[in-house]
Amino acid sequence: MSVSKNYARIRREIPDHVTIVVSCKTRTPEEITEVIDAGATDIGENYVQEGGQIYSALKDAAKVRWHMIGSLQTNKINKALRIFDAIQTVESLPKAIAIDRRVERARKQRVPIYIEINIGSENSKAGVKPAEHEPFDDYIENLVRNISKLEHIRLEGLMTMGPRFGNPEDVRPYFRRTKKIFEKIKTLPLPNIDMKYLSMGMTNSYRVAIEEGSNMIRIGTLIFGERRYE
Repeated sequence: MSVSKNYARIRREIPDHVTIVVSCKTRTPEEITEVIDAGATDIGENYVQEGGQIYSALKDAAKVRWHMIGSLQTNKINKALRIFDAIQTVESLPKAIAIDRRVERARKQRVPIYIEINIGSENSKAGVKPAEHEPFDDYIENLVRNISKLEHIRLEGLMTMGPRFGNPEDVRPYFRRTKKIFEKIKTLPLPNIDMKYLSMGMTNSYRVAIEEGSNMIRIGTLIFGERRYE
């Protein structure tokens, strides 16, 4: 089945309120153009350099929203701000401050960010780890309160991968816990906080994620097929 048909099928199968961020790591400009033509509204890239190359190669790049969904190094923030409309992988206050300062220097409008939660506390993954902060809910609330003081970014959501299991049911408790954190943050009466998006669920787990409250999923392989590495 073609890229366009794969995307259309997934779009039909999931609720309208769920945003599909098409994960485009290692994909060609031709493949990304096809999925945009099929109706994709949001594109996710893991690397700033690759994202910049793809962005420059697409004539319709500005038609869609671009999400940074990979770890963002501080020395790549300036380049990232030229490409991405939202940064989903903010894992610390220093990273948030660094982004805020560079947005100010670039005289851009306030940039949406998400806090990345490493809900399984996995050493191989980035994000804020519950195992490193007790009580975790208090730590996250303190982080959010400090981010709310920054004038050039706006916290719009949480992002998590969740542990990768063969059976997606096994990740359900992790998604459920992330949703509880998301809901708690939504109740905080703070400036520059507008919790719109809970970004969780990928090709193997997006159905469970949606059942547990996700309204943004990140899908690549199910649309494009297996990744090709040179």
